[in-house]
Amino acid sequence: MAVQVGLRERKKQQTRQHIWDAAQRLFREKGFERVSVAEVARAADVSEVTVFNYFPTKEDLFYGGMQFYEEQLIEAVRDRPHGEPVIKAFRRTLLAGAERLELRPAAEDILAAGRVVSASPSLLAREREIVDRYTARLAELLADETGAEPDDVEPVSVASALMATHRALVDHVRKRVLAGQRGKRLADGYRAQARRALGRLERGLRDYSAKA
Repeated sequence: MAVQVGLRERKKQQTRQHIWDAAQRLFREKGFERVSVAEVARAADVSEVTVFNYFPTKEDLFYGGMQFYEEQLIEAVRDRPHGEPVIKAFRRTLLAGAERLELRPAAEDILAAGRVVSASPSLLAREREIVDRYTARLAELLADETGAEPDDVEPVSVASALMATHRALVDHVRKRVLAGQRGKRLADGYRAQARRALGRLERGLRDYSAKA
């Protein structure tokens, strides 16, 4: 039974990836606003219902990768070792992302995605919604760990500072890619900015929410 469940989940992941890949190709070729869900379904050779089963909205088709990474950040904080402050788990995950930036295709993907986003008000709005949602989820997790009262602003402030740093780093990378940076230079610049920004936060959060 466990093998069957594993195969089923793997097939779902493959289908999700196939749909997402087809959508990304279309968005880059035609722009987000000019692509319909029906076109994505045809390109992926699935039904529209199947597309919506995996991606509730067209915006989710575009931001699937972003949401996956935000989930990784939440999981890194939730599953960190006992005794480790939240800032260290968050920092470790952000710095691990620098490895992908060393690969040239990553910069080209960022460049293409940036162009699509800048031309779509709905995508810009959706990105803000995603950031707000994951900031709220991180705040809830921190509040639960620290036993904060419902009206306590501390976990909200900490989550907001961490996620704002993350998004500032994303914006930094986009600007550097547009300026022509690629490969190791891009990754090293990201690491330097991340260490500086998170180092500043760490001095104030080094003992915040260290798991008992």
